[in-house]
Amino acid sequence: MAEEDVVRRRPRRIILVRHGESEGNLDDSMYTRTPDHQIELTKHGMEQAEQCGRKVREIIERDGSPDWRVYFYVSPYRRTLSTLKGVGRAFERDRIIGVREEVRIREQDFGNFQEEDKMKETKEARQRFGRFFYRFPEGESAADVFDRVTSFLESLWRDIDMNRINRSGSSNLNLVIVSHGLTSRVFLMKWFKWTAQQFELLNNPQNCEIRVMQLGTGGDYNLAVHHSREELVDWGLSKEMIDDQEWRARANKGQWNESCPWFCNAFFDHFRDVDTKLNNDDDNNSNKENDLSKTNGHLCDE
Repeated sequence: MAEEDVVRRRPRRIILVRHGESEGNLDDSMYTRTPDHQIELTKHGMEQAEQCGRKVREIIERDGSPDWRVYFYVSPYRRTLSTLKGVGRAFERDRIIGVREEVRIREQDFGNFQEEDKMKETKEARQRFGRFFYRFPEGESAADVFDRVTSFLESLWRDIDMNRINRSGSSNLNLVIVSHGLTSRVFLMKWFKWTAQQFELLNNPQNCEIRVMQLGTGGDYNLAVHHSREELVDWGLSKEMIDDQEWRARANKGQWNESCPWFCNAFFDHFRDVDTKLNNDDDNNSNKENDLSKTNGHLCDE
């Protein structure tokens, strides 16, 4: 398959949407009596969803492309399904080429019915342990969510490569993924190869806040085409992470692989202490060899 055909089939944007305000966002005690997947949107949350849909459409239409289309993925939770309904009201039926409910982009599992006092203690423990690796009792860690999001991304790329999504041939296809705050952060972490330490820096999106990954001039997805540097700072991205996004916006993949501004250097940072230790060990061993050569006869006599 020609490279230009593959590029043409790629969505122009992948837009991540967190659900609108839910009953659980307003009242934590909801989780003690209602299963997490059954938590509904508030009236304000539904209004947020409709406003979000109009904003997403405005972003898509900004290019002036007449044949734009959208394809939705949605978490199976009630609050995300309701958010999708609100967002979808901004689009005519012929603009929507597909909707798929995807269980792998559901919310992090915090356990079954949650006891309010215990959940407070548990979340405090997570802060001490680390948000990425801490696993909730009877639930998941963010690392567990990472594993299933990875599986989802593999399926997503397979669908794109096999042209299962963009059969209309639109030159302006937009994937909209309606999910949850942590799931969206993990999605970005996986996509951009952020480390667990970098994940800890990220702030949770607000209700119905969006993250727009758009193709840059070199054919690489990034956050810097649509979002300002100030926005990325507010989200918790470090200077190095932002530099990488801006590089992706303008560089082709060959350039990125050969001279990326920070990724390779950050990789080798992990070996800095090891190199220092090895150098010190070499110096110590050299000194010992010199000492042995000076006293070799005495040691043999013993």
